[in-house]
Amino acid sequence: MSLTFHWFLPTYGDSRDIVGGGHGVPVGRAGGSRPPTVAYLGQIARTAEQLGFVGALTPTGAWCEDAWLSTAMLAEVTERLKFLVAFRPGLLSPTLAAQMGATFQRLSGGRLLVNVVTGGEAHEQRAYGDFLDKDARYARTDEFLHVVRALWAGETVDHAGEHVRVEQARLARLPDPAPPVYFGGSSAAAGPVAARHSDVYLTWGEPPAQVAAKLDWIRGLAAAAGRTVRFGIRLHVIARDTSDEAWAQARRLLAGIAEADLRAAQEGLRRSESEGQRRMLDLHGGARDGLEVAPNLWAGFGLVRGGAGTALVGDHTEVADRIAEYHALGIDEFVLSGQPHLEEAYWFGEGVLPVLRERGLWRHPAGDPATAAQPAGIPFATPPVPSGSPLDSAPAAELTPAAS
Repeated sequence: MSLTFHWFLPTYGDSRDIVGGGHGVPVGRAGGSRPPTVAYLGQIARTAEQLGFVGALTPTGAWCEDAWLSTAMLAEVTERLKFLVAFRPGLLSPTLAAQMGATFQRLSGGRLLVNVVTGGEAHEQRAYGDFLDKDARYARTDEFLHVVRALWAGETVDHAGEHVRVEQARLARLPDPAPPVYFGGSSAAAGPVAARHSDVYLTWGEPPAQVAAKLDWIRGLAAAAGRTVRFGIRLHVIARDTSDEAWAQARRLLAGIAEADLRAAQEGLRRSESEGQRRMLDLHGGARDGLEVAPNLWAGFGLVRGGAGTALVGDHTEVADRIAEYHALGIDEFVLSGQPHLEEAYWFGEGVLPVLRERGLWRHPAGDPATAAQPAGIPFATPPVPSGSPLDSAPAAELTPAAS
């Protein structure tokens, strides 16, 4: 089985430095920004597609562009790349969400993946008109996904729950296939909902022992519901030709951030209701030292950025080793990102993916590109063959010089 890799679309802007935002932290940049235009995001999407990423995660929130509209536009400038669209139940009806997903799936040629985000910040939910508390939001998500999945299966749905009510809901045209559901959550309220509805359970990048415990928790809940789920992990990545270069880049990302900005970010993150965010904060405790919380796992992103706060840092082989370690726990899908997203996609795609391919852990979803299969030739580098030589009539393929 080939591992699946997804990249990330920074629909809030990009930079050579850490771009903050989400979970109580306003978007801020430590360096020059790259606006999230269709042209720039399309460049990232086409690069990810060419390198062998299967999909690209697009975030949701007041701090970024709308994920549905952004990815619908980007579908026009890509051919194979799938879009892992994050959205929040409760901000639209389940029937409309099912219809939108079915339309996207048909018009994109089956390239929709959905990332269900229940919402961990009450103040942001209230800005959208949602005044439920956290546990009630998960209960609503449970009902919402029940209706959406039934509609995608072709059922006519009557549902009168505590949070969702529909009568004679049905879709005129069904998605083929139904979009896979990606779902994350570390709280007691999140686990049972994930077990009942997710195709892929996503965790943020915690140390392997913590990830193993979380996967066992979800496996048990899914088994009790008569289901099995796949597992994915959300991480940043800093991969370079040498380990020293990678760690120098990690240190550079934090060096330009003022202490006041770091403290302000931490104060915002500590107000988060998200259990996953609390676990990210616990990894570093707000301090700049001791950020390698497991071999090659760096918690520096989480000092100034909400959400996924850890990165795999090292040379290409070390990063591949850590990916293999997470895979051994049961992780099959990796949702990655890096600063800036265009250049870091190349570092990972041209450095780490070949190592994983050599180990039999990954293959390009479009097959090995022709450009990777043949080394570049140098015109006129082969000396001319004397007339009358046995090689004079040899097929062209036999005259190709061996790769050095």
